[in-house]
Amino acid sequence: MQNRLRGLLLCLGSLLAISCTGSSSKSTTTPMDPPVATPSSLPAPSFSLQKTLLGPSRFDPVRAISYSGYRTGQGPGKAEPSAEQIREDLALLSRHWNVIRLYGSGPQSATVLEVIAREKLPLRVMLGAWLQAEVSNPGCPWGGIYPEAELIKNRQENSAEVDQAIQLTKTYPSLVSAISVGNEILVEWTDHLVPAASVIAYVKRIKGSVTTAVTVADNYVPWQNGHEELVELLDFITIHTYPIWENKGIDVALSYAQQNYESVRQRHPHKPIAIGETGWTTGTNGVGIPVAFANEIAQQQYFKEMSAWSQSQGVPVFFFEAFDEDWKGGPDPAEPEKHWGLFTKDRRPKIAVRELFPDRV
Repeated sequence: MQNRLRGLLLCLGSLLAISCTGSSSKSTTTPMDPPVATPSSLPAPSFSLQKTLLGPSRFDPVRAISYSGYRTGQGPGKAEPSAEQIREDLALLSRHWNVIRLYGSGPQSATVLEVIAREKLPLRVMLGAWLQAEVSNPGCPWGGIYPEAELIKNRQENSAEVDQAIQLTKTYPSLVSAISVGNEILVEWTDHLVPAASVIAYVKRIKGSVTTAVTVADNYVPWQNGHEELVELLDFITIHTYPIWENKGIDVALSYAQQNYESVRQRHPHKPIAIGETGWTTGTNGVGIPVAFANEIAQQQYFKEMSAWSQSQGVPVFFFEAFDEDWKGGPDPAEPEKHWGLFTKDRRPKIAVRELFPDRV
């Protein structure tokens, strides 16, 4: 979902709707619903995601959220949020959440870590290493074909991004609880495809440089299909699941997300799994998501039900996302990509979290 290029490409609305309903978290082919395993039907992994994400001395439940600080008029390639704006955001989020997910290791992520350290905020970070396309992908319905010169440049920049993730982790070892290598780089429809061999090499480089846990975040379908060699290297798997992008209404959304989780768990029962992205948009222009599905009441229900399941099962869930981001997509203000936040772009809580932030209503 957090695809810097995708946001700009979503203006191809009709193509997107026909081919993949516009989400970087939806498969172009709908898998069969797998059987749901009960928590006791599979062995529990010995690796503790609770201790990994929060640290061994904290015992409060993991409450995690995806964060990007872009405000109105800001965006990739445009103005960046200031340190003060980031401080305001993190002070707000830290009132409820204790782990945030970042998608890259560029200047904004460096500022986030600096602010958390300086302000002594009770937040830990799953840091990202953003990977661009290293090969063309003819299977991407909205692009994904690049000249070789661009791919060569991307590989160089990806290598530098991995090095920057390592450096930030060394600089803030008590704050970075995990590193996510890439984001939706394996799934068949991605416009920034990275070969599994390259991903494995990046993971090995990071694990050879720092002791921080390492994961790869992707749609649930690639993990259903295997990637055993990569999985063996990871400390945990991170999956994305968006029932609303797969035409699931709110009444069946939680059960569908649970099925996605269980299908991966059954394929890799020895490996812990976090849900790195899931959420519910509150707005749509009807492209990819029916207008009747997207509203704040449905978002509230999904947030409450998913939060309860996360706590009861001990499965870390990163809600997508903290704030609406109007830089995403094309000029249509109703595009769903702009409305995933639990807060509006003006930092006002939507119905889902108003009980948690009554002073901000």
